[in-house]
Amino acid sequence: MRPAHLILADGNIFSGTSFGFEGTRSGEVVFNTSLSGYQEILTDPSYQGQIVVMTYPEIGNYGANPIDTESAKIYLSGFVVKENSPIVSNFRAKSSLSAFLKKNKIPAVEGIDTRALVRHIRDAGAQQALIVVGKVNSFEKLKKKASALPSMEGQDLAKVVSCKRPYGWSKGVSWIEDRRSKIEYEGSKHNNHRSSTFHLRPFTVIAYDFGIKQNILRMLADSGCKVKVVPGDYPAEKILAENPDGVFLSNGPGDPAVCAYAVENVKKILGKKPLFGICLGHQIMGLALGGKTFKLKFGHHGGNQPVMDLSTQKVEITAQNHGFAVDPESLPPGVEVTHINLNDKTVEGLRHRKLPAFSVQYHPEASPGPHDSHYLFGRFIEMMKQS
Repeated sequence: MRPAHLILADGNIFSGTSFGFEGTRSGEVVFNTSLSGYQEILTDPSYQGQIVVMTYPEIGNYGANPIDTESAKIYLSGFVVKENSPIVSNFRAKSSLSAFLKKNKIPAVEGIDTRALVRHIRDAGAQQALIVVGKVNSFEKLKKKASALPSMEGQDLAKVVSCKRPYGWSKGVSWIEDRRSKIEYEGSKHNNHRSSTFHLRPFTVIAYDFGIKQNILRMLADSGCKVKVVPGDYPAEKILAENPDGVFLSNGPGDPAVCAYAVENVKKILGKKPLFGICLGHQIMGLALGGKTFKLKFGHHGGNQPVMDLSTQKVEITAQNHGFAVDPESLPPGVEVTHINLNDKTVEGLRHRKLPAFSVQYHPEASPGPHDSHYLFGRFIEMMKQS
């Protein structure tokens, strides 16, 4: 195994060995607290431009397969774990994690003291870094290179990952479960939001792709929506001319404050069509409603974030992946905070008091709860019915 190094912008170096693609990449270092789901994390477009550190010590034990993906490729810049499992044990596995990373040309490091690294990120904050595989002639030069990398603030990465042209989506959760195996899927029996009109699809939804995850599209399809996905800069005038029942704003990477084109489009749609936003879509919604966003110290990344729905006082265990948040003090009187993060009290959801528009910072299509947040798709359906 070849040596590999993670060189942070502040000059700290963490060394281990390579188990992925042997190359050099840069990105913002963040940590994810999920115990599993690494393949979904790897293929989440929201991780564009980031190096992900897994806090759980052993990763890779169930390998990789062509089904458990959120997009067509890996978007993150690098992957760091304490230990990459040399044994792959799962009947659906088609390759090891190492082979999956090499195929997609993503460098990965194991053997790093991830507890020390995560504690450093919590104290110093998320920052830019380099992953370097192989012999290093001058660490000082690499430190200077890392320190000169641009911050995530000011980067419009949604344009990088967005689709280039519109396309339709019709596959629901049932389709992916049929592909997974022919064994009984108990979870689908308890999905209260699978529409009885699944095959009729009575609602037409246009989804803005700022880095959309495929399971969001599956959930919309299973809720009875005929979905059309459009690029992140698709003009609002075209959407209104197509007269959909609702408009969805997806997750995505980068700084929401620089997505001025998306904010302006949402402003034009507000009050004319029901709007539902997730993650970056939530931040764009907040900006369109008159609020401001700010960068979190190290963000929220993982599947164990507690969120309270203020209208019901119920707590949801949520999956999250974001480095920016909406400033509650900046929101105008007509906008209400609906959900808060119980760890740091940041805004996790908002809605307009009069217009049909709401959003959440977390990912209701993910399943850490496992179905705690699925009701939000039901709310979107009810909003379209009323409209």
